[in-house]
Formats: sequence, C-alpha cells, structure tokens
Amino acid sequence: MNEQMKSLQERDKDVIWHPFDQAKHTEIIPIVRGEGVYVYDENGTAYLDGFSSWWVNLHGHAHPKISQAIAKQAQQLEHVAFGGFTHLPAIEVAEKLLHVLPRHFSKVFFSDNGSTANEVAIKIALHYYFNKGEKRKRIVALENGYHGDTFGGMSVTGRGTFTRPFEPLLFEVDYLPLPTKENAARCLQQMTSYLENKDCAAFIFEPLVQGAGGMMMYEADVLDQLIELCKNKGVLTIADEVMTGFGRLGKYFAIDFLHHQPDIICLSKGITGGFMPLGATVVTQDIFMAFYGDNPLQTFLHGHSYTGNTLACAAASANLDIMQLPETWQNIQRITTNQSKFNAELGTHKGVKVARSLGTILAVELVSNEATSYFNPVGKIAYSRLLEKGVIMRPLGNVLVFIPPYCITNDEMDKVYAALKEVLDEMYC
Repeated sequence: MNEQMKSLQERDKDVIWHPFDQAKHTEIIPIVRGEGVYVYDENGTAYLDGFSSWWVNLHGHAHPKISQAIAKQAQQLEHVAFGGFTHLPAIEVAEKLLHVLPRHFSKVFFSDNGSTANEVAIKIALHYYFNKGEKRKRIVALENGYHGDTFGGMSVTGRGTFTRPFEPLLFEVDYLPLPTKENAARCLQQMTSYLENKDCAAFIFEPLVQGAGGMMMYEADVLDQLIELCKNKGVLTIADEVMTGFGRLGKYFAIDFLHHQPDIICLSKGITGGFMPLGATVVTQDIFMAFYGDNPLQTFLHGHSYTGNTLACAAASANLDIMQLPETWQNIQRITTNQSKFNAELGTHKGVKVARSLGTILAVELVSNEATSYFNPVGKIAYSRLLEKGVIMRPLGNVLVFIPPYCITNDEMDKVYAALKEVLDEMYC
C-alpha cells in the first residue's frame, strides 16, 4: 500500500517504538493539533488533556505568546554551541529563574530534560566533594521515588519496576521511607544513622509529591527536619522539582513550603510551558566556586550538544513571563480549590481506595484485587473508558491522575469530574 494512503496510526505502527507502553497491546492515537486544554486527532475528535501531556503543559496547547517567541527566535538564531558561547534567551531564562527562586541560588546549568537535570545534580554533588578532597560517594533517597531513566537517575530511584533489568549495574543508595508524620521518627532515626557515616554526599528527594511513584503526598515538616540534619553534617540536598515546579502545588516551587532550603534544585517539564525540551540544575554560589579555579581537573566536564538551546530558552523565557501574570495565579488557586472539593467527594465512592490532592494535582487510587503497582491493569481500563468520553487521564497503574493546564475553565473541570464519576460508576456500581 502507498504510504500516503495509510492512516497515521498505520504508518506509526510500521516505524515507531513508543515509550512506557507494551506495543503489542497499545493503540496509538495520532494527534494533529492542539488548542487550549484540547488536542485533536486526525478525525477531528477532541480530547481534553487532563494530564497536561505528561505534566509539561502549563498554559494550554499552542499558546500564542510562547509560539510567537519560538518563531521569532528561529528567524534570528536556532542554536549555537554553549561551550564558549552564550545568547540572550539563555541569560534571560537564568535571570528570571534566579529571580523567583530563593535568594541563595546563584548559577543555572542547562540540560535537556528531567532525567538529565537530575543526572547533572548527582554528578555535581559527587564532583563537589572530589574537588574538596573528601571521599564521599553515598547518596540518600526516598523509597518509591523516581528521578529519571538515565543510570544515575535510576540508581537513586526506588528499586522496582523501572529499574529491575539494570539493578546489577546501579550504584548502592540508602533509602528512607516516605517522610509522612506517621513515619517521622523512623525517617529521622534512619537519616541520623546514615549521616554518621562520613561517606554520605547528598540527599535527593521529590518535595511533597512523588510523581511517577503514584502521586504519593506528604507534609513539609519532616522533610524540613531531614534537610536540617543534612546541613548540620555538611551533606548536600537536592530537590527534584521536575514535576512539582512552576505552580503545580499552589506555590511557585514545592520548596517554597519549606523553612530549610536545598542546595540544588532540578527543573524541567513545565519550564517551557510544554513546548520544548529543556532542563535546568540550579546551584548555590558555594557549589559553583568548588569548580571555579586554575586546576583543570576541577572542571565540570558534562554537557550536551543542545545544552542551552536557543529556541527552548526562548520558549522558557516566554513561559516565565506568563507565570508572572496575576491571572495565572488566580487560575492556579481556582484549580486548587476545585480539586480539593472534588477530592472530598470522591472519598466515599466504593471504587476509590483513596483520593488525594495537593495544589492543582488530583490522584485517585482505584480499588483492585491486585496490589497497587505500575502494572495493575485497572487504571488502563478506566483510561480507555475516559478516552471514549473525550478525556485523557493517563494512569500510573491503578492511580488515575488529573493535572490540567492552568487555562482550564470550571466547566471543563466539571466535564472531567462528571466523566470520572461515570466511569467509576460503570466499573464499580
């Protein structure tokens, strides 16, 4: 058959390997355009993007301000190697990030996604002590955490589904339970024990919400105490805000809920408003100065061909301008209120094991005969039924997640809530 006569779905199946799904059992939907909270397939069917295209889209699809910024930049300069050169969009993004981050942050290191932002942070932490002449190599992380698919990121991710084929090759990590109030005493005791070993270099964590691990949520109090313990022992702390940054939890960053601040923060996903891949690892001046000097061995020898890409930085700069608008924060507060109210309603449904919300995030853990896990099939059933109703709510196993773009209206949120309740009734009542 002539390739042009095939559907996009058929052509895709011939040549593309998609991430995270078993190809044998997955039907791929070709999307041809997007506008606001909706994406449209090749037949013109509209789907409400209830997971912000893997949590990256902040202000809606094809947002004109970001689109125009990329188009304008593409006519001036598409890319220049970041080794030995710089450009205005990168400088502007770094300035704008440092303006909204806590004041102790000083330097921005660019990469191209969340995994690499974390990989950079891990390498910086270990290299920092190498430069200072200290032999520290152990890292503390949280059980069930997720920090990416590169080898460093996998090593500090909680051992399980994502890491099993590679475990013999991953470096050892000390793990803490989720730092809830119920686990507080055990967390603090274990951290104290780990810190007695002078081999400890860093503590990495997803602040307040563990994303890919099932949207597990916890309070700031215990995390604050863990960071304080690390600071008292000279151990670096790394906040992985790849998912939680840029307003998702109701404040600009999840670390804005903390009293004790991390030394390194990793950013990606929403940084460009969902338009372009970009990662940023932001550090303190003290960390930067450990790499600054006359000794070439102290140089941080890490980078990518597209580090500081001009178009991605132009998108990020425009996105950060939109984040400064009062209406953006009004929308975030409105979404937060709606999610909290609906979360309370869901708690009584017999198909819901537990519902939880924080900021703009709603997570619904479905009742199942199988254990909660990434391969639990219940979520996929609900996902398919929601698609039939025009709603995309990609599951994490049996956990459905609703994280909308900030431009979503109350009526559109009600549409999602109604569809979800219908699906729950169909499956459990």
